[in-house]
Amino acid sequence: MGKTRFGTLALAALGALALAGCTTTGGGSAGSVKAGSAVYISALQGGIVSRTGVKLSNSETQRALEAEYRALEAAPGGQPVTWAGGDVRGEVIAAAPYQVGKQNCRQFTHKVVSGNRTLEARGAACRNANGTWTPLS
Repeated sequence: MGKTRFGTLALAALGALALAGCTTTGGGSAGSVKAGSAVYISALQGGIVSRTGVKLSNSETQRALEAEYRALEAAPGGQPVTWAGGDVRGEVIAAAPYQVGKQNCRQFTHKVVSGNRTLEARGAACRNANGTWTPLS
């Protein structure tokens, strides 16, 4: 993918991010990934948040995965995307995109704070043609 096309995709993604917001907090759906995006969240296969070992509720897991998706899809490299739910909160930071073949990929970290524990997982994911992100093992 050429620089111009990547730049166009990045600008479109940043525009979507500006509309959707970077942070998910509390209850309700404000700031969450839009309905119908379950395919994007499920493609993350539990995300790297599952590697932290922190037990999350369903809503906390959803918030954590939404933050992973937002960080991968549109956040500038090094820009934290935060989430919070109950007594647990987290922060996802994706590095600058790089290419593997024709796919854009990003390394990222997910820090989860639960009580007095802070756990962190690291991983990488590549963007598919349909807009989903697939984690690398």
